[in-house]
Amino acid sequence: MATSFGDLGLFGPDSVTWRLHAEPILWFAGYRALLLQSLHPKALAGVVQNSNFREDPWGRLIRTARFYGQVIYGDSAAAAQAGSRVRRIHARLGGTDPDTGASFRVDEADLLRWIYVTATESFCSTAQRAGLGLSASEVDRYYDEQRAVVELVGLDRDDVPSNSAGIEDYFQSMRPTLRASADAHAMARFLAFPTMPWGLGWTPVRPLWLGVSAYAFGLLPSWARRMYGWPGLPATDLAATLTSRTIRSVIRALPTHALEGPLYKAAMSRARTLSTTRNAGANTMINKPRTVGTAEAERNRPASKWPASSTVPAKTPMITDPTITPA
Repeated sequence: MATSFGDLGLFGPDSVTWRLHAEPILWFAGYRALLLQSLHPKALAGVVQNSNFREDPWGRLIRTARFYGQVIYGDSAAAAQAGSRVRRIHARLGGTDPDTGASFRVDEADLLRWIYVTATESFCSTAQRAGLGLSASEVDRYYDEQRAVVELVGLDRDDVPSNSAGIEDYFQSMRPTLRASADAHAMARFLAFPTMPWGLGWTPVRPLWLGVSAYAFGLLPSWARRMYGWPGLPATDLAATLTSRTIRSVIRALPTHALEGPLYKAAMSRARTLSTTRNAGANTMINKPRTVGTAEAERNRPASKWPASSTVPAKTPMITDPTITPA
């Protein structure tokens, strides 16, 4: 597929989306989102009745991560292709409502909305608790930007909340329909004890994963933890926040290049090329172009030198496919 070097995709280096999705800790946000999504009996039935998640959980999660990588960092054609692929898959899948026995399609608007909102809010909440430090207006801008994603999977952008207040109102409206059913508890147990890849099942990775599971539960809203029978105490929230900040600090100490995948690198290349072209057109000489949002730029450019229209990114490594939440 041909790539236009002037095409930065749906977002670009000045977006809050590129800044937030650069956070590797969003892998944990995916786990959090799965736990939230499982509280919707009909949405969970759509997953259980149609997927091989139990047989191949890691493959499914990686495929979904690839979707978000293409949508966030791909060019416009890649994003459109990813959305088209998801719509085709959803269009041929259905399920049986566990409460009424009625048939349903997995691409019904209310189900797509639930999956989208829980994923998007999980990304933002997890990154913020890890210390990303977005302002209230930047959080709202992120939610507004993300409405471009929902259009790719078959909803209108006006069908989903555009700011944090709308997200909170949506959760409040949904809570009466949610419950931790037997299937939800079974899913939570499976997530805590999944089939481990590459023969890692009976290694120290297993108890380490149990720690990851406990942390993911701690990231849930207090009302969701109580539904699962976990404590909804403020102390649990504080512990999860402190853990998030510790994990982020450790990740930031790692070599940046080790966390940059091909989709991200391609996006940065397009951004640098576009920046060079624009500067050349304006007869501006630069020794080495740097792009807002790149790890290289944040290491070398002082905050006072950023363009007024740009968002100064957090000093964090970036990876290509940081999310694992089902689309």
